Amino acid sequence: MSFTVYILRTSANTLYIGQTNNLEKRLQTHTSKKKTSAKYLRPFTSVELVYTEIYTTRSEALKREYALKQLTKKQKEALITHLI
Repeated sequence: MSFTVYILRTSANTLYIGQTNNLEKRLQTHTSKKKTSAKYLRPFTSVELVYTEIYTTRSEALKREYALKQLTKKQKEALITHLI
């Protein structure tokens, strides 16, 4: 099983970082705006997947998610831009 760390860009140009073991299902959940979707994302009209990284363990993915969340928006944008 693999784990994906991902970054979404919202319709307001904000960035959301998360991790999951089933990216397709998680993206559907986020866009459905149900109770299981991230509360932060519900007010936005759309989200776009802009970045992903794959890890073999949840522990690695959680550590990377935390590290990405510590970056400034400028640093996150640079990461997204250089790898697209």
